[in-house]
Amino acid sequence: MIYIVEDDENIREMQSYALRNSGYETECFEDGAEFFVRIKRELPELVILDIMLPGEDGLSILKRLRENPATSRIPIIIVSAKSSELDAVRGLDSGADDYITKPFGIMELISRVKAVLRRIDVSPVKELKLGGISMDDERHIVTVNGEVCALTYKEYELLKVLLLNRGIVLSRERLMVLVWGTDFAGESRTVDMHIKSLRRKLGICGELIKTVRNVGYKIEENQ
Repeated sequence: MIYIVEDDENIREMQSYALRNSGYETECFEDGAEFFVRIKRELPELVILDIMLPGEDGLSILKRLRENPATSRIPIIIVSAKSSELDAVRGLDSGADDYITKPFGIMELISRVKAVLRRIDVSPVKELKLGGISMDDERHIVTVNGEVCALTYKEYELLKVLLLNRGIVLSRERLMVLVWGTDFAGESRTVDMHIKSLRRKLGICGELIKTVRNVGYKIEENQ
């Protein structure tokens, strides 16, 4: 089941029609209020979320979904008329799995939906540990030397990818695909910015994240 949150009736019906023709079940909502009533009864496989909505805007809805353990892992695609790089970065950094700008083609929408559903791993890793870092993926909690470390959604996902690939060098482009779900036209500043913030929040354990010059990053214990 795919939930569509879109206030424009024509766009909403077009999205629903295209997805149903591709074999997906859909339910549509005009705003966040009726969407949250529905999601309490049944969780969807994926949410297509507009930003400009009456009442609560899409980014606020996205934040609420990511902060709730029951909905934090639902794949979310933002669809927005805001097409600047800054808007896309903001949406992806807030926890969206993909960002599509209006107007868009039906084939692009279906392709993006299939791509997001392919790469989502619904089974959490129980626990990941390295040095003083401990990640409880079932409870979505990271501790550093026994102290809870507050991370944003993308910082958490970035750390998880690094821990799952410990000792392996991951290029910036590869990290963009694994964490943000897009190569984002070779944009690497987003990765560098989040690595810098992640290192700072991890404190002394931030030293475990190594920069591999001209390539990317890896995480490993100090020798």
